[in-house]
Amino acid sequence: MKTIEINSLVLAYLGDSVYELYVREFLIRRGIGKVKELQEEAKKYVTATRQALYLKKLIEDNFFFEKELTILRRARNTKSHQPPKGCDRGTYQLATALEAIIGYLKIEKQEERIKELMNKILREELC
Repeated sequence: MKTIEINSLVLAYLGDSVYELYVREFLIRRGIGKVKELQEEAKKYVTATRQALYLKKLIEDNFFFEKELTILRRARNTKSHQPPKGCDRGTYQLATALEAIIGYLKIEKQEERIKELMNKILREELC
């Protein structure tokens, strides 16, 4: 099966775990040594609202290649389950799209591109 044919929600499922791993490692490397503090800091990065903001900024900055934009559009438009409490459908769809592009890059073994994307989010504090 070609990566482009994989369901967007499946890509988002994978991308969510990759994203979370990068965030956790980033916070630990910053010297946070208590789990409660790690969880509080992680909330700044892993909520759908924040992920949607990051994606909007990356798109505004023309970060993505055309093929990646195609994946993002497809993922954003995929029908999914109800968004979590306190999150509207549009925000949830953007967050899902960000996770899907990360999942796509992971399946395609584009580790350097994932690093570039995550560095932009984590180190440059887009929002």
